Amino acid sequence: MSRFKLKWIGGVLGWVAWGPIGALMGFIFGALMDSEVESWRQIKSGQEGGESGQWQRTTRTQSYTSDEQRNSFIISLLVLSSAVIRADGRTHQAELNHVRSFIRQNFGEAAVNDAMRILDELNSRQVNIYEVGAQIAANMNYSQRLQLFHYLVQIANADGDFNPSEKSVLEAIAGAIRLSQSDAASIFAMYSQSSRSSGSSLEAAYAILEISSSASDEEVKSAYRRMAMKHHPDKVATLGADVQKAAEEKFRKILEAYETIKKQRGIS
Repeated sequence: MSRFKLKWIGGVLGWVAWGPIGALMGFIFGALMDSEVESWRQIKSGQEGGESGQWQRTTRTQSYTSDEQRNSFIISLLVLSSAVIRADGRTHQAELNHVRSFIRQNFGEAAVNDAMRILDELNSRQVNIYEVGAQIAANMNYSQRLQLFHYLVQIANADGDFNPSEKSVLEAIAGAIRLSQSDAASIFAMYSQSSRSSGSSLEAAYAILEISSSASDEEVKSAYRRMAMKHHPDKVATLGADVQKAAEEKFRKILEAYETIKKQRGIS
């Protein structure tokens, strides 16, 4: 088994021990270990001492760096992604591609295969989002949970829109990880069709800032400052520079929403 996979699962078990995520990872760890053992048997019997066998050993024992918070974040993402991907009873290639792209961007090309194998194992199991969500809420701070939910919404939106099943699962996840309804609605609005069609439509802009169109100009300014602080990329700095950079997208969408309202109102 690759050292990266061991560090992923081993590291995260520090805070998921005996919980639902730990149980899932235990099953998956066993399944992947069985697969690795079989692969090694084939290599040993068919390529003992050969150049190809040595190449296999070298590539499967590469060392990767990640801290415990990063490990727990990515495992949580994979666990909840499997629930979102299967929300409508089907597995969409666009959603799998988005997860693959996220892993590649944040962990490198060498991490992709291991992550997708874990996701494949997860897709064959039932995920109780309420139990998993409660564990995540107890072990991950609010800013990290906002970023986690942002990624999940992106994954569901990978095929262009949210279908009712996906929206229902995402709303349940938001509640399970203890996000406020207004914060969940704000992130949904960032990916609404109206928001995409015009950069940030006026209706979506108000939803993103978590205010109504009846808000005063001062309330608009206050809402922008509050949201900018809540979603500032520095809030997820402990997850690594790549995740921090990805968080800048939320920050940018908040600014776009503010600029849309300012333009419509003539606020300087």
